[in-house]
Amino acid sequence: MIGISKLYCGTVEPSDVLRYGRSSAALPSHLLQFSSDKKPVVVWNMTRACNLACGHCYAEADPGPAPDELTRAEALRLVDHLAEYGTPVILFSGGEPLLHPHIFELLERAVRGGVRAVLSTNGLLIDRETAARLAGLGLSYVGISLDGLERTHDELRGRPGLFGLTLKAIQAAREAGLKVGLRLTLNSRNLAELGDLFDLMEREDLPRVCFYHLVAAGRGRQMDQWALDRAETRQAVDLIAERTEEMFRRGQGREVLTVDNHADGPWLYLKKKRAGQDGRAADILELLRLNGGNSSGHGLGAVSWDGQVHPDQFWRSVRLGSVREHDFAEIWHDPENEFLQALKNKKDHVTGRCRACVFLSVCGGNLRARAEAATGDPWGEDPACYLTDEEIAVDLP
Repeated sequence: MIGISKLYCGTVEPSDVLRYGRSSAALPSHLLQFSSDKKPVVVWNMTRACNLACGHCYAEADPGPAPDELTRAEALRLVDHLAEYGTPVILFSGGEPLLHPHIFELLERAVRGGVRAVLSTNGLLIDRETAARLAGLGLSYVGISLDGLERTHDELRGRPGLFGLTLKAIQAAREAGLKVGLRLTLNSRNLAELGDLFDLMEREDLPRVCFYHLVAAGRGRQMDQWALDRAETRQAVDLIAERTEEMFRRGQGREVLTVDNHADGPWLYLKKKRAGQDGRAADILELLRLNGGNSSGHGLGAVSWDGQVHPDQFWRSVRLGSVREHDFAEIWHDPENEFLQALKNKKDHVTGRCRACVFLSVCGGNLRARAEAATGDPWGEDPACYLTDEEIAVDLP
């Protein structure tokens, strides 16, 4: 996760991070990515059931739940254990998490245990009553997916009228007092609409937007024809950075992030260096070093609906253990799991351009699930890196 507003616009300085001792227990939510203990944020794909069948769904969700989903008792035990372990955030996802029969009880249990509870949803089940109920639980954040303007969103989601329903959900959540943000997966069909989506964010007075780079996992493997090439990716990140900076100049500061491509961080550093803004560039580089780049397998983990633990939500082929058999912490810190231990120190294992890159320590080797999908080797090059050979060989202070 790359905070465009934090890095590019200077809403977070290195001193802000160091003030809290970099402990995940002490850091406010907007600084958690800079924690040193890396207690993992856990993405819980709690059900496979979904009321949509989107073409880019990494979970390959179905209309109904999977037959082996965790029982209510198992789910409650998982939440209690994660709270006791000190997980700073549980991201409740799916499928569509609002279809889970015990979602409200589980959200309440997480909040009561001191965990920041975040909901990732398509929004179709959020009306005023549901929004008020979620707000009453003390939910930290609701991320609602929007794939573009009306025609694009409805076509990618497979049903007319969804765009309007999503906007109604956003408005209901905002009226209930929930912190709401947009979630959007970048692709060639919505590239030309990014500026309009910034306009929509301001119009709806949304405090946050996350732009996800496409990961070829699940049904996302079928979206190769819509994947951005390297030039288009640079174009997208440039536009996101420029629109974010323009908003801040107008006093419309909002949190803007990109997700699932840590090349974005070095790219922001290079942009500021080329613009002659050496001070801001130095701060960006220091913050990137504090962040450490992709944290799959140490600062980020995932639990599937069947209790399997994965390094992240996209890497379902790698199974680290089951919470039905062992506590999450026991699985996560297993000293005998050589692959998991290697993930915690990826720089000693990656190959090719990644191995030679001067930004390896701030990128973390990018997304290993994407590298494996493209090369068959979990330590191979991530094809989504759009930096040139010259850019990955620059001299760093």
